[in-house]
Amino acid sequence: MPEQHQPAGAYGSGPAIPPKKLTIPEIVAMKRDGKRITMMTAYDVAFARLVDDAGIDIILVGDSLGMVMLGYPTTVPVTMDDMVRHAAAVARGAKHAVLVGDMPFGSYQTGRDDALRNASRFLKESGMDAVKLEGGHEVVETARALVESGIAVMGHVGLTPQRVAQFGGFKVQAKSADAARRLIDDCVSLEQAGCFAIVIESVPAPVAALATERVGIPTIGIGAGPDCDGQVLVLHDVLGLFGDFKPKFAKRYAELGPIVVDALQRYGREVRDASFPDAEHSFTMKDAERAALERALDEPWRPKKVV
Repeated sequence: MPEQHQPAGAYGSGPAIPPKKLTIPEIVAMKRDGKRITMMTAYDVAFARLVDDAGIDIILVGDSLGMVMLGYPTTVPVTMDDMVRHAAAVARGAKHAVLVGDMPFGSYQTGRDDALRNASRFLKESGMDAVKLEGGHEVVETARALVESGIAVMGHVGLTPQRVAQFGGFKVQAKSADAARRLIDDCVSLEQAGCFAIVIESVPAPVAALATERVGIPTIGIGAGPDCDGQVLVLHDVLGLFGDFKPKFAKRYAELGPIVVDALQRYGREVRDASFPDAEHSFTMKDAERAALERALDEPWRPKKVV
């Protein structure tokens, strides 16, 4: 069983000792050992460091960055360039967590060769440990091909945001017995294809519980009840930094949005009334150097000769 991670960064309360890097086999073993798995999104180096310092097991560089970072209405417009750039920043900030990058829409649906090319690029250029694919039976063979090529894959079933147009919005999935059975079968197939874990999003809690019982790899829930092996949320939802869309399952652990606005308003007031910057936030020079500068400014200016 992997050791419990203690915060090690400037904002943590634990010892300033770099933690051991978690591995994918250790994540898989956590299910067997009955240890709950924590997973959180991050999209830049600053937040990656904070998430890592908090001891989160898996950091997901989600294509949700299209909505919370780039302002798109869905994740569909996100490109491989977007994902690689943000994922590389996260990798520079996180040293403990397993790093998983979302394969964006269009990067793997167009065939096995494109999937292999883009997934390989993800690992080579951004430093991710694994990639994540959305879908069930329709991506099983793609997942198998990636795994056989040495690329670790996390699956994602239920509400798959890249298909939100087909679903008619961000709606709960697998509510009927037939749909729930298909979802569970998809989980089994993804495990057989070699996936090391599966995200289950926006499905009834009993369905996620049954899926979790029937696979030997970890399930990571988001809006899927308490019985998955782990949980994931979007960082900006957790911290109250994204107010445009608040899913029912997204618990707010802080409301930083108003705090940020207040801080910026205070900054604006102090700049306008000239109370910032003050002496505490300014640099000085020696009196003799200042006097010499003032004398020099009183003399006619002559350009230096270039030899």
